[in-house]
Amino acid sequence: MALVTTTEMFRKAYEGHYAVGAFNINNMEIIQAITEACAEAKSPAILQVSAGARKYAKPAYLMALAHAAVEDTGLDFALHLDHGADYEICKACIDNGFTSVMIDGSKHSFEDNIALTRKVVEYAHAHGVVVEGELGKLAGIEDDVKVKAEDSSYTRPEEVEEFVTRTGVDSLAIAIGTSHGAYKFKPGQKPQLRFDILKEVEKRLPGFPIVLHGASSVIPELVDEINARGGKMPDAIGIPESMLREAATMAVCKINIDSDIRLAMTAGVRRVLTETPAAFDPREYLKVGREEVKKMVTHKIYEVLGSNGKA
Repeated sequence: MALVTTTEMFRKAYEGHYAVGAFNINNMEIIQAITEACAEAKSPAILQVSAGARKYAKPAYLMALAHAAVEDTGLDFALHLDHGADYEICKACIDNGFTSVMIDGSKHSFEDNIALTRKVVEYAHAHGVVVEGELGKLAGIEDDVKVKAEDSSYTRPEEVEEFVTRTGVDSLAIAIGTSHGAYKFKPGQKPQLRFDILKEVEKRLPGFPIVLHGASSVIPELVDEINARGGKMPDAIGIPESMLREAATMAVCKINIDSDIRLAMTAGVRRVLTETPAAFDPREYLKVGREEVKKMVTHKIYEVLGSNGKA
């Protein structure tokens, strides 16, 4: 067992009409929760690291934890850089031992996005690493990703063939209605995935793995529990899980989940500290947070991804 690329994961997911979860990791408890859930469900998974996580936990610790997860569970995992902003951070992660990187050139012009993505692909492929690119901009805020709603844009299907051909990317993140962060839609606003765009992309790129970012569902029960215990989170509505499950039966082979992990961890920790104000042992409240993350990941595997039994 080892850290592996996503190539074989995505091939099986596309053919099997399910998606692989890309779960963002920040510390030991979150990695343990994710990988234990995957081991019990016999599910493949991608351990995903944002720029913010690299700053917080430091690359050496994250690498050691990822290798420990492989040893502890006996499963293969991919280790992926989420939203690499430039060539330098992608190169650093490749040199560190990541098996997959994303270069997010969506803020640039189409031509500049191609040039930047191609540069990363050339270095990555020379080192046996796969690359995810992005076309279209998702609204929302998550770590270093900040895009105003008025600056967001759907992916244009007529551009995907040229982008993939000229860059050589191994997977493509598209914008079809998801958004980053916990505060995705205003109350009363109806979330909707643009399945028409997804179908057209699938038609133009048959067999090619597509990625959905910003796909946490922002589970209302977690938001309610946090608020009931002194939190001040506004109403947040995510993409319905039924829509994400439908996308997973199509060309979507990777679904990113981050906000729901944060909410689950926060709900568990806040429960302990509210019910036991004198608690001071981090092992006690982090243990409960870990259990909540594990439950949430298990739910996603069975109800959204359909990846149980696929490892």
